[in-house]
Amino acid sequence: MTTSGLDGLGYKGKTIVMTGGASGLGEAAARILGDLGAIVHVADIAEPRVPYASFTSLDLSDFSGIRSACERLRDLGPIDFLFPVAGIPPHTFGPLHCMVVNYIGTRLFTEEMLPAVRDGGTVGLIASTAGRNWRDFLAEHLETLKIADPDRARAFFEANPEKLRDGYSPSKELLIVWAQQVAMPLAQEHRIRINTIAPCPIDTPFMATTAEATGMDFHNDYPHPLLGRMASAEEQAMSLLLLSSPLNASVTGATLFTDQGLAGGWLTGSLAPPNYRTRPS
Repeated sequence: MTTSGLDGLGYKGKTIVMTGGASGLGEAAARILGDLGAIVHVADIAEPRVPYASFTSLDLSDFSGIRSACERLRDLGPIDFLFPVAGIPPHTFGPLHCMVVNYIGTRLFTEEMLPAVRDGGTVGLIASTAGRNWRDFLAEHLETLKIADPDRARAFFEANPEKLRDGYSPSKELLIVWAQQVAMPLAQEHRIRINTIAPCPIDTPFMATTAEATGMDFHNDYPHPLLGRMASAEEQAMSLLLLSSPLNASVTGATLFTDQGLAGGWLTGSLAPPNYRTRPS
């Protein structure tokens, strides 16, 4: 996918700090940002395969490690764009670890880095169509968000495993609700925007791991009504960067469903087997 003509997005010369830049959507975003002339600093559990300005080893399940890494990363400020986009499926290490990485660790990383984000900066997060039912659990999630200490949050889910469900869906629901909740104070105090995108399944190693766990029948029959295939990491990264760019200066606390229409189709009942287009026509 070419990045020609995208220089108007406003990333040239800007300082970016991101997690998840070593694979999948995050790697695609890091590559595109580099092509657009941004200064990209990556914090991840593995070293990126794309060009970067600096790399910091980071495990989002290690809260003390997050704090130490962020202490160093804050020196890179003022940061123009913060992209905490790392995430894992529940199948590798189980629902609790999934919740810790996708929500608790990501929230801690974001909160630790916010003091270094410049006034008028932007935070972009990755939710999922799996988080589309956040309204059904809103009261529960608002109570969970009150547990700001990450160790207490992990202990809460350890003591209440039924709240985890599969780990993945509630972690993404919580990101959506948290972004909405903090959008107002961030806007009023620092003009910082915070938004999420909610992708459909993406053709990445993440999805390959999911397919191994759920079975290929589920994987092959998953609906792709618009494209007739899974979206690529580059396509989803473009949506993240467009939403986060100055072109959307009035948008904050929003979730953009970049899901081929799946969430709306499920909500309205219009997504039926004849419209699935599970394979390219």
